[in-house]
Amino acid sequence: MKNEIMLITYPDSLGKNLNELDYVLKNYFKDAVKGVHVLPFYPSSADRGFAPTTYEEVDKKFGNWNDLLGISDDFILMYDIMLNHISRSSKYFSDFIKNKNKSEFYDYFIKYSEFWPNGEPTQEQIDLIYKRKPRAPYINVEFKDGSKDKVWCTFAEEQVDLDITKEATREFIKESIIGLCKNGAKIIRIDAFAYVTKKVDTNCFFVEPDTWEILEYVNNIAKDNGAIILPEIHEHYSIQLKLAEKGYYVYDFALPMLVLHALYSNNKENLINWMKIAPKNQFTTLDTHDGIGVVDVKDLMSDKDVEFTKEALYSNGGSAKKIYSSEKYNNLDIYQINCTYYSALGDNEKAYLLSRAIQFFSPGIPQVYYVGLMAGKNDIELLEKTKMGRDINRHFYSLNEIENEVKRPIVQSLLKLMKFRNEFKVFDGKMEIIDSESKNELIVKWIDREQYAILEANLKTYNFKIRYFEDNSEKILNL
Repeated sequence: MKNEIMLITYPDSLGKNLNELDYVLKNYFKDAVKGVHVLPFYPSSADRGFAPTTYEEVDKKFGNWNDLLGISDDFILMYDIMLNHISRSSKYFSDFIKNKNKSEFYDYFIKYSEFWPNGEPTQEQIDLIYKRKPRAPYINVEFKDGSKDKVWCTFAEEQVDLDITKEATREFIKESIIGLCKNGAKIIRIDAFAYVTKKVDTNCFFVEPDTWEILEYVNNIAKDNGAIILPEIHEHYSIQLKLAEKGYYVYDFALPMLVLHALYSNNKENLINWMKIAPKNQFTTLDTHDGIGVVDVKDLMSDKDVEFTKEALYSNGGSAKKIYSSEKYNNLDIYQINCTYYSALGDNEKAYLLSRAIQFFSPGIPQVYYVGLMAGKNDIELLEKTKMGRDINRHFYSLNEIENEVKRPIVQSLLKLMKFRNEFKVFDGKMEIIDSESKNELIVKWIDREQYAILEANLKTYNFKIRYFEDNSEKILNL
């Protein structure tokens, strides 16, 4: 993995399909972006691609495998796999309902009648489960022969959980990963990974040692096919540290709230404490296709600081409202806040550019979400149209709109900053936090042999400069 910036985008968000995405990347962002996480492009029945019916195809409305391979000629590609679930509308589940225990896919799914010792969990066992629903996680199914059962379902009813302990399921996963690697994937992102492990009398979330055995299995398949894996987990930062210590890449989902707190409070303490202990083998984020994570900063920020940051976001964000992260807007993730990062900072260009500078000087490989790349505001029109809270941060950009948006000074400055982050090869070196008595003065230095780059930022005024040493002289980056 090169330590260069990766874009996160849907296949139809920067242009209406993969062919247009390829055009946009190569005409506007080839210096700023070196990798692309293309969010699920498979045929899917729900959750904007995260309820795939198969991994063998590209949804025809987006294009085909050749379109993705064309992008892979110039960019490192990341694809998703949902180890936890498959679509209820898939051929696998349909055959299971039709043929029950005679189905070749029978072992793919977790039947309550077989999983629980008495066919049903006790209330105590239900209470133990780390769940996304106010009851035991299941859907009721009726087979073609008229018999009924409950089948494990963690998320939406279209996302039926897979039994990763069974050989048939593992073979399906293996074939799927091999296929994705053959079609351009260099990174396999394992969505909602911690929910994969189910075990009686546990919380069924990141169950050890089962988790490590499954990770090793998937990692070996990816490695044998020229790829690495990236487990996606929203939870306490200690889980990320555990994964990183075992050599896996992880996400820095704590950084978004820490940066917001630093800019809202003009206080660097929480932020620098994390930067000092954060793993280097991580992907940093400020924004993603999901909301801004809150649970990820537990114990990195006090409860008081978390509440302050949430309230400041709703005050600064203007168009961001608590109701957008509620059940009324189909949001189950109460531990996330739905808002674009630009709007979270009050559409303040200076604050936003500084937030990106802090991200790029933090340990890890930066990822920039496509709305963040365009310094996009909250899309209230789309939100009200769909009543889906996360759509506030999922604007669809047409080619004409992109052509206009990239001309904005804030986007041009961001692209220059990203180009510098990609080209100045000092960020694999050593990071130092330079002491300063002022809580609102942040100074971060990266050193690699004779080269260095220094970010000097005022968290109160949002003024900052970047000094770097190159060709035997110190220079200042002109944004």
